[in-house]
Amino acid sequence: LVLTVQRGVTSSLRSVGLQVWKAAMLLTDFVLHKSFTSSEFDGVTAMEIGAGTGLVGLAHARVARRIFITDRGTDILDNCLANVRLNSSMLKFDEAKVLVRELDWKLSWPPPVGTRDASDPSSIYLWSASEIKEAEQATLLFAADVIYSDDLTDLFFDTVRQLMSSGAKKVMYLTLEKRYNFSLDELGVVANGYKHFRSFFTVLDGMWRPGQCYTETRPRGGADRPCDGSSVHQGI
Repeated sequence: LVLTVQRGVTSSLRSVGLQVWKAAMLLTDFVLHKSFTSSEFDGVTAMEIGAGTGLVGLAHARVARRIFITDRGTDILDNCLANVRLNSSMLKFDEAKVLVRELDWKLSWPPPVGTRDASDPSSIYLWSASEIKEAEQATLLFAADVIYSDDLTDLFFDTVRQLMSSGAKKVMYLTLEKRYNFSLDELGVVANGYKHFRSFFTVLDGMWRPGQCYTETRPRGGADRPCDGSSVHQGI
């Protein structure tokens, strides 16, 4: 199986989504493994959040009923759409079941409903009311390497809480790289971003240890309605 992605080798902070990050490759490998060894992901509706190049969503498109590939910024979304078109024939999926849509974490879910405008090419990434309803019935959420800024982490989990409290029960698979930086405050090398990320979780099974993969956890607090049955699996 060959996946082809159009990507950047380097990027500015505003365009990090044009690169393929290690965590995205890990999650893609996991999705492909599941799709070849079980039927668990077959025929489901899913959403990739902060998709970047859309690599994970493309890996799932082969067996999905519907996959929403979401991010923000026309350059990122244009690149996602190009990658959908590059892979549809190779992976033998219908492009119509892969929807590239803008999802800005600074705005609460649901996203605004828009109208397609032929004079505005970016309007193809706007949501319809029916698409929002369909997205809320997704049972799988994917996110890879979206944890690198405390402010964005807060916004990300706000979005996840709102999604998990809407429609069908959901499971999220999340992969990230634990990044270490020198801190003047700590006068040492620390992983503050990761510590902030961990503050959003309560360990359910009491077995979590650093480096352990796919531990079942649940976002802590803050949802308007309980996220009964929804969970998050994280890979580090």
